[in-house]
Amino acid sequence: MPPARKKPRAYDPVKIRAAVTAQFGHVARAVGELEPEQLQRSSGLGDWTVADLAAHIAWIADSLAAGLARPPAAVPELTATEWPFATASLAGKISEAARETLTGAPLPELYERAAGAMAEGLAANPGGRVLQLWIGDMTLADFLVTRTVELVVHTDDLNRAAGLDIPIERQALAACTRLLADSLALKAPGGSVEVRIPPFAVVQCIEGPRHTRGTPPNVVETDPLTWIRLATGRTAWAEAVDAAHVRAGGERADLSALLPLMS
Repeated sequence: MPPARKKPRAYDPVKIRAAVTAQFGHVARAVGELEPEQLQRSSGLGDWTVADLAAHIAWIADSLAAGLARPPAAVPELTATEWPFATASLAGKISEAARETLTGAPLPELYERAAGAMAEGLAANPGGRVLQLWIGDMTLADFLVTRTVELVVHTDDLNRAAGLDIPIERQALAACTRLLADSLALKAPGGSVEVRIPPFAVVQCIEGPRHTRGTPPNVVETDPLTWIRLATGRTAWAEAVDAAHVRAGGERADLSALLPLMS
């Protein structure tokens, strides 16, 4: 008999909403203080400048508000854990839409407008509402968990590109880490490798002998930011292992063929 499917991880919707709002606020305050020289730097993401990256983060909130303004869909098509695998095909479309939506206004104005629209939309809608999205219709509750990924990943991008120290909300970091860990387990189901990302997540993945007690024979352990950078293609597996940011033990404890999960 095949093993029973694991119940999807539950997230506290109140904490997720608070984390998304707070993280967007952290970025908005930092972006408002960027100097012209910083805005012109490369973001490290293709041909985007820091200004382009900052505008894209504003679009994350603006597009959430726009989704809430559309009529609801009937049923969800995509879960939060499946979301990372659907992002690659829409990267160009999202970038183009962000540029069209946000062109022509100073960044502080974009952030103020987006924050207000997001707050109004969230206040008026329950987590069970199903949003019509390019990527696939999702409940608001699930989509907000994916917003923690977008905001945490791009906050880290912005910090590194512009030499900033924007804080990352613990709840946002936890949700981002857990979602990407669960997506790995979905991509490579099994129980032969245990992936530990303390203090937020432990998952088992990859087909093979399953351990039932004691220390598993194949273990990967890393910190949350390193895991997020690996899962989103910001850091290569070999680079992280060589720098001792990843500890991998066991003949199956090489995740390089499975990463990144999204880019």
